[in-house]
Amino acid sequence: MTVHLVGAGPGDPGLLTVRGRQVLERAEVVVFDRLSVAALLDLAPVDAERISVGKRLGHQTMPQEEINALLVERGRAGQRVVRLKGGDPFVFARGGEEARALSDAGVPFEVVPGISSAVAVPAYAGIPVTLRHSSTSFTVVTGHTDPATETEIDWEAVASVGGTIVILMGVANIAAIADRLMAGGRSPDTPVAAVRWGTRPSQQTTRATLATIGAAALEAPSTIVVGDVAAQDLDWFEHRPLHGCRVVVTGAATSGGHLASLLAERGADPIVVPTIELADPIDGGASLGDALVRLHHYDWMVFTSATTVDRVRVMVRDARALAGPRIAVIGSGTAESLRRWGIDPDLVPDRFVAEGLLDVFPDPPSPSLSPSPSARPKVLLPRAEVARQVLPDGLRGRGWQVDIVPAYRTEPRRLASDELAAVAEADAVTFASASAVDSFVAAAGSGAVPPVVACIGPVVAGRCAELGIDVDTVADPHTLAGLVAALESHLA
Repeated sequence: MTVHLVGAGPGDPGLLTVRGRQVLERAEVVVFDRLSVAALLDLAPVDAERISVGKRLGHQTMPQEEINALLVERGRAGQRVVRLKGGDPFVFARGGEEARALSDAGVPFEVVPGISSAVAVPAYAGIPVTLRHSSTSFTVVTGHTDPATETEIDWEAVASVGGTIVILMGVANIAAIADRLMAGGRSPDTPVAAVRWGTRPSQQTTRATLATIGAAALEAPSTIVVGDVAAQDLDWFEHRPLHGCRVVVTGAATSGGHLASLLAERGADPIVVPTIELADPIDGGASLGDALVRLHHYDWMVFTSATTVDRVRVMVRDARALAGPRIAVIGSGTAESLRRWGIDPDLVPDRFVAEGLLDVFPDPPSPSLSPSPSARPKVLLPRAEVARQVLPDGLRGRGWQVDIVPAYRTEPRRLASDELAAVAEADAVTFASASAVDSFVAAAGSGAVPPVVACIGPVVAGRCAELGIDVDTVADPHTLAGLVAALESHLA
């Protein structure tokens, strides 16, 4: 098997290359450093072994020689190994040393280049490293030299080259570096920008000059840009409306990804904390299976959540099996789940709550006009084992016979200590279901709720009120996109 040295990029998971994703998805072992983000590790198979060898200033999880030996050992064992490195593996990342060790040991390897922070981070800060007529070159230099070697950077010579200077890993030595660049002829007024955690939601840019950067309170990891281009302020990333806002996404693990993506697009730092575990209903799905076999007995089938769609899809497989009854949904998210299955729902209310569906749901036909073989018109309602009775009671009151079958049940999930710590540091929390509220309180307590609470609709907000949780904003429309917009409007 081949050992893949993969560049993870500077932090934004979207900057991983297609080839990098391909090898990660097939990995048996992932050896990763400190700058690799969890979202990238999640691309590897669930059963893949994940080994952290991260380094930070003054601390080292595993010496480089041991990392080399680990890669050789796992490669010789015939495992599919991915060495995931921040930025590009051959740009100040010791990928060359690891490749040499593999080559000397006769272990096949492949280098998958990554987007270097030297160009990506300035771009995310709105700083072009080159500009026509003013900066026609850029030099990338490490600001950290290995004390085990006698390598010394001639900063005066770097200063004399002209153009833009991009310094990686230079926070600890920036005062001395600035002095030497000025000694090499660079003006004390030369603009400098230091971008910390570039391309991530926590990105922060500090602007100074060569004369003042040494006194700035910089922290690693930062990419430092020196030159006239550092005065450019074409920022787009940090100006996004939710930039830097840490938002807890609750609910089931399978449902939080889409909301997290929507939040990230608007600049937030989504913290996915699953508070719900989905389980089979107590009868193991027997009632649902029986009802699906008898679909021709029903006039309507109502879906109240995307989770129910997923459960039915697993049991039915072929969408043509749902050709008998008409299909109604309670919201656009559920409708979209059906459309991905090739089913276009017959009825979607304007208000995405049970009451909204009742407002537009038709009256039952006379028994002689009903497609159902039984005398009384029927509605099949698969849903969570415990749910509100508003919809079935309302339909029955209109003359429908409603068969409720459990498709799944929800259980509160215990939160790990690191998840509780992340919740405590968050700025906001989102609730997309009443069960998410219940499970959050069961796992963390109502006192752990972050300062801002956003709910997808009035039913969820009502459950918060019942549990003593103050709600700051409610989505309108009651969709995930509406939830993000409501949070954005409130924080603005």
